Amino acid sequence: MFQEAPIYRQLVAERGDIPAQVRGEAERIKSDLQRVMPPLRTSAPAAAEPVWSGAPAGLALPPGAQQG
Repeated sequence: MFQEAPIYRQLVAERGDIPAQVRGEAERIKSDLQRVMPPLRTSAPAAAEPVWSGAPAGLALPPGAQQG
């Protein structure tokens, strides 16, 4: 798409193909991360925990507590 634009060719000639360099670096980082942090294998999403009615959003009840 951009390769046909004369300004793009000029910028690549002056500065290098920055988008291609960024894509290459992103792939390298992704590969490194997959090596050190393999994707989690889960069969089903975790069930949401009940939330206190008076608690700020995102705070879960302690185990064994009853919502009332």
